[in-house]
Amino acid sequence: MSKVKSVFACTVCGHEVPKWTGQCDGCGEWGTVVEGRIPTGHHQALTRLCGTAPAPAVLLSDLTAEPPPAEPTGLEEFDRVMGGGLVDGSVTLLGGEPGVGKSTLALQVAAAVSRRVPVLYVSGEESAHQVRGRAQRLGVHPDQLWLASVSDLPEILAEVERVEPQLIVVDSIQTVRDPANVSPSGSVNQVRGCTQQLVSVAKTLGCATVIVGHVTKDGALAGPKLLEHLVDTVASLDGDRHHDLRLLRTSKHRFGSTHELGVFEMTSEGLIGVPDTSARLLGDRRIGSPGSAVAAVVEGTRAVTVEIQALVGAPSAAAPKRAAHGIDSSRLAQLLAVLEKRLRYPFSTLDVYVSVVGGIKVKEPAADLAIAAAVVSSALNTECRSDAICWGEVGLGGELRQVSRPAQRTAEASRMGFRVAVVPTAVPGEDEGLDITMSPVDNLAGALQRLGLASVAAP
Repeated sequence: MSKVKSVFACTVCGHEVPKWTGQCDGCGEWGTVVEGRIPTGHHQALTRLCGTAPAPAVLLSDLTAEPPPAEPTGLEEFDRVMGGGLVDGSVTLLGGEPGVGKSTLALQVAAAVSRRVPVLYVSGEESAHQVRGRAQRLGVHPDQLWLASVSDLPEILAEVERVEPQLIVVDSIQTVRDPANVSPSGSVNQVRGCTQQLVSVAKTLGCATVIVGHVTKDGALAGPKLLEHLVDTVASLDGDRHHDLRLLRTSKHRFGSTHELGVFEMTSEGLIGVPDTSARLLGDRRIGSPGSAVAAVVEGTRAVTVEIQALVGAPSAAAPKRAAHGIDSSRLAQLLAVLEKRLRYPFSTLDVYVSVVGGIKVKEPAADLAIAAAVVSSALNTECRSDAICWGEVGLGGELRQVSRPAQRTAEASRMGFRVAVVPTAVPGEDEGLDITMSPVDNLAGALQRLGLASVAAP
C-alpha cells in the first residue's frame, strides 16, 4: 500500500512550498496556494517504462553521422512535411485552431501506421465509441489501433506498458492530468509536466509520439511557449473554416526542413492530399478581372501559383480602411506607402482590401509585386495581362529585388499555361525547354508597365 504525502503548490505556476502561504513566492499571486495529497508510489509505471539508470557517455567520433530513418505513414502530404515520415522516439506537437481538423489528421495518421505496427490512440476529449464512429465516417480501417479514453497520466502510462505501441497519439494534451500535480487540468504546470513525462517515455522506448495541442487566444501552441522547446517537431494545421483547404507546416523540425508545405482538402472522408495545388487555387479564376494578379510562391520544395485580389475604393469613414487576408497587414501597409511615395498613387485617402484566394497564407516577400499589381489594377479599374505571372520583392526605394528558387517558379508558371513572367533583373534567362518568356525589370514602375498597367496614367 502506497503512502500519501501532502504538498502545497501554486495552481498558477506550480511553485511548491513546505507550508501554506497566502501569496505564492513564485508568481506573486494571492490565494493560489492549495494543499494536495500525492501517493508516493504514483510514478511506478513511469519508473518501469523509463528506468532509472542514466545513459553512459560515448565518444562523438564513435557515433554514426547518418540521420535517423523516417518511417512513412502512408499519407503523402503529411510525410512531405515531416521529412519522409515519423522517426522512432520523436515527439511531434500538432497544433491548430478548434475545428481545423487536428483530431481528424491525428486519427488518419494513427490508422495508417496501425496497418504495420501497434498504435495507441489516447483520447481525453472523446469516448472510444465516438472515436470509432469518426473512424467509420472517415472510412479508415485500422488493424492494430488501440483506443484508450483516459485522461490521467498514470493510466496512460499503464496502457503504454500493456500495449507496447510503436506510435502514441495523445488528443489532446490539455485534457491530460497528473494527479501528482495540484494544478488544474489544462494549466501551464499540468501541460508542461505531462509533456515532459511523455517525452521521457518516447525517448526511452523509442516510440514515435504525436501530441495534439490547441491554440490559445494569443496563438501559442498548447498554452505555454516552453512546450515547443520540449518536443522535436512543432507542426501547425492552418486553414479557414469556411474553405476546404488545410495547410500543414512545421516551425521546428529536428529531423528535416521547416520549409515544406502540405496541402489537404477537408472532405466527408477526412483530409485528402491535394497533389496539384496550383490548379486547385486557380480553378475559379476569372480572366480579365481588374484587381487580380497571379504570383508564383515557394513553400519548401514546392512552387505554387496563387491569385491575389484587391479592391480599392473611396473611404466609407473619416479614416481609410485596410484589410489583409492571407498576407501580413504590415507588409500591405509598406507596399501602399511605396506606391504612394514612388509612384504617387493617393492610397492614403482610399480604402484598400487585399485577399489571397483559397484561404491560404502567403508569408514570403516574393508576392510583393503581385500585391502591388493587384492594388494598382483595382485602382485604375484595368486588368493585368491574363497570360502574365509575376514575382519579386519590392524594396522601399521602389526597386525590385530577387527571390530564391527562380527556376522552380518558372517551371510551375509554364506548366500552368502562363506565357510571360515579370521578374527581377537578377533572375536567370529563359529555359529553352519551357514555353514562357522572361521579362526582367529592375523597378516597380517598369514591372507594372510590363503587366499592362501603364497605359492609364497614375491618378
